[in-house]
Formats: sequence, structure tokens, C-alpha cells
Amino acid sequence: MPMHEFFMGMTQLELINRAPGFFKYQPHNVAAHSWKVAQVAQFLADVEEQNGATINWQLVYEKALNHDYTERFIGDIKTPVKYATSTLRSMLADVEDSMTENFIKTEIPRQFQSVYMRRLGEGKDDSIEGRILSISDKVDLMYEAYGELEKFNPEPVFVNIFQSSLEALAEFQDMASVKYIATDILPDIFEEDFISKNQLYDLAKSLLPDFAASQK
Repeated sequence: MPMHEFFMGMTQLELINRAPGFFKYQPHNVAAHSWKVAQVAQFLADVEEQNGATINWQLVYEKALNHDYTERFIGDIKTPVKYATSTLRSMLADVEDSMTENFIKTEIPRQFQSVYMRRLGEGKDDSIEGRILSISDKVDLMYEAYGELEKFNPEPVFVNIFQSSLEALAEFQDMASVKYIATDILPDIFEEDFISKNQLYDLAKSLLPDFAASQK
């Protein structure tokens, strides 16, 4: 039982577009997103480690690199659809889990199956590595939206994505990495001109006290 299908799946991820169904000046695919999330996670883990956290670096990379591999089975479903109801989100997760388990049992060599059950399982848990993944995923999503907003793409979905990314970051505002984003990264973003800048700036100030303090 070789790893052929797993490696082929990486090529398939290059063909899965993110935010399908919306006009984009710069399309993104799942494979590129996974690489970018790994880069962001690497830096945010550095921030956490410098602030006293103990980091399992193997888990940081495993979670980031593999977190969307299973989208090869169901594709990248539009975010508003995916999160429309908790029931739908749960059903999609069940389908994804079932297909992932079957894939591992049939395509991954037996001696590596337990490893890939971990790698392809849900990475966004309550561990610090899982929280870093959650933050990193939203940071890249925010930058994908920002790239469209600064090109004045009129699709309202990108304002919504940027907004939901800020709201997600606010859920982790006690973490050193989010404080760094709030004080050292967001100010640079809001130096630029883009669609709905004032609306999103006010939202960022209301959601992230560290960002608000940096603007005084």
C-alpha cells in the first residue's frame, strides 16, 4: 500500500480555488494557502515562545501544513454556506471525517496510519499549537480579503471575510501572538487605502483593545 494517492492529492489541492464563486483579482488555491498558513504559524509560534510559551514545533508544522488537506475530498465550500448553521457545519465535518478515515485505511501504509490519523484530524484544538493554527488560518484569510479590498474589488464578501477574521482574532486576544498582530501588523494594514477601511478600522478598535491603544 504505497503513498501514491496521498502525494497525488497535493497536486489536486493546487486545483481547488478558495472563495469559489466570487470575482477575484488574485485567485488563491488550497495548496498555496496551506503553505502560507505554515509560514504565519511559524512566526506566531516564535512570538509565543519569546513570551514564555513552550512550543511543540513538530505539531505546529504538522497542523499548519495538513489542516486543509482533507478539502481534496469535499472542496472549499463557501464560508457563508459552511457556517450557515451549526447542524450543516457538523454534517460537513462528519462527511469529511468519514472520508478521511476511509482514505487513511485504504491508501496509507498500515505502519503510518496512526501518524496520519493525527496529521489529518482536526488541528484546531485547545492546545497552544491548535490555537496558533486557528489564528494563522484567519490571518491568511484576512490577507486574501485585504488583497482584494486594496484593489477596490466591489464584491461585499471580502469586507465580510475581513470582518469575520478580525472577530476570530478577538477570540484569542489574550495570546501574545494576537497582541503582536494588533500592535505591529494591523497598524500597517490600515495605513493603506482600501474599500470599507473606516468601517473595518472602527471594528478593529472595538474588538482589539491592544490595537485601539496603539492608535492613540
